[in-house]
Amino acid sequence: MPITKNCQQLVAEATAQITTYTVEQVLPRMNDASVQIVDIRDPRELERDGTVVGAYPAPRGMLEFWVDPGSPYHKALFADESKEFILYCGAGWRSALAAKTLQDMGMTNVAHIEGGYAAWVKAGAPTETLAQQKARRQPKV
Repeated sequence: MPITKNCQQLVAEATAQITTYTVEQVLPRMNDASVQIVDIRDPRELERDGTVVGAYPAPRGMLEFWVDPGSPYHKALFADESKEFILYCGAGWRSALAAKTLQDMGMTNVAHIEGGYAAWVKAGAPTETLAQQKARRQPKV
């Protein structure tokens, strides 16, 4: 069966319907309690390349299940309507599709970062290793 719509068309259609931020627009909001940056890359990518400081890891393959309150995999974080969830992936393609999907699910507080993690790193924005992220998330005793 021939492909009637390629991945670039899907990303373009999604991008036309979602909120997209540049790295420069997100940087000043990193410590804003009403913003949650979400890394939707595969855990192997996070291990290999690091992540945005403070990003919440939510693998693309589980995102819809973590967002849906009716799912046994639901994560309460995503039910916080006071937050804007800003997604990113490696280059901004997966996060555009994911933001569109979450909008289709009814979320209005979702956006994505243009250019993804590659743009973030290129801009010299703050990153951390996965080990640093895990250590930061550990409860202090």
